[in-house]
Amino acid sequence: MALQVGAPDEALAQGAPVVDVATPLTERVIDWDEYTGRFEAVQSVVLQARVSGYLDKIHFQEGDRVEAGELLYQIDPRPFEADVAQAQARLEAAIALRELALIEVERADELFRREVGPRSEAQRRRAEYQEAVANVALAEAELVSARLDLEFTEIRAPISGRISATNLDVGNLVIGGPNGATVLANIVTIDPIEFVFTVSEADFLRYARLDATGVRPSSRDFENMVLVKLQDEENWPWQGRMTFVDNQIDPNSGTLEGRATFQNGEGFLQPGLFGRLRLAGSVEYDAILIPDEAIVSDQSHLLVYVVGDDNIVAERRVILGPLHRGLRVIREGLTMQDRVIVSGVQRARPGAPVTPTLMDLALGSAD
Repeated sequence: MALQVGAPDEALAQGAPVVDVATPLTERVIDWDEYTGRFEAVQSVVLQARVSGYLDKIHFQEGDRVEAGELLYQIDPRPFEADVAQAQARLEAAIALRELALIEVERADELFRREVGPRSEAQRRRAEYQEAVANVALAEAELVSARLDLEFTEIRAPISGRISATNLDVGNLVIGGPNGATVLANIVTIDPIEFVFTVSEADFLRYARLDATGVRPSSRDFENMVLVKLQDEENWPWQGRMTFVDNQIDPNSGTLEGRATFQNGEGFLQPGLFGRLRLAGSVEYDAILIPDEAIVSDQSHLLVYVVGDDNIVAERRVILGPLHRGLRVIREGLTMQDRVIVSGVQRARPGAPVTPTLMDLALGSAD
């Protein structure tokens, strides 16, 4: 509040209590809802081996950024190279047997056509040939499997991100496979990053009503802007967009999960960081603003005292909104022409005269 403008001498002479009055300010504002949440990686991968063997090499520094496809771990490949060689040899042997079986089929068929060989012999040779063909296919599959196992000795980054500390040092046995595999490390993506929070059922219904009336689009259909501040920040420097709203309310907690996505090219925001999020709960509108000190309660209603042209106090029931730059939004109950008692409220009584001193209200610094 600023400067005193003046006080009516006549009322002062009559002993009416002196109070400070001011006309409300107006400002274009947006109602912000605030939620607590944490940052989470968009993608997170646990690194496990598909084959067992002794760890031969580690190709990264713990905590570094890694790129998708980058070689991270090398399991000793020599046993798997031997398996590939054996599978290759078995395939070549199976191919040779198939070629021999084909020759025997052709010979038996020729003898049968000349009627110097039985049909049963031709049929047996054909069955042997079909078995040889199947054995070649089996040997080819075994070779593919052996080559895959050899390829799996190189554990590469499936995604780009930041890698954790390694859980195993060179020389240790790595257990691979679908069950009980050794956890080597994990990778989390850095950019972008998500902020995960929950809203109450009441807030969800309010947002749904706003969407239904066309006041504010649903975050399911539109990337509404959000702001976040970390625990050591006063302002709201991080700007993101809503990208996900869950498809059902949790029946146990009565809350609904939402996610907002933030660009994080420098990697400052880390998964697990706690923060506060602001989500617009309205469109921009002209708000009436007064100090909180001007608001009193009669246990059942919130009231503001105003001074008429005759310097008589009257009470107004009001409905409050959020704080904006140090002043309280009044949703209902006041007009811009009202002279509101902002100081000395305890000395004022409805229907009694006062000596008003006009003050100017001022907005605080922006959030």
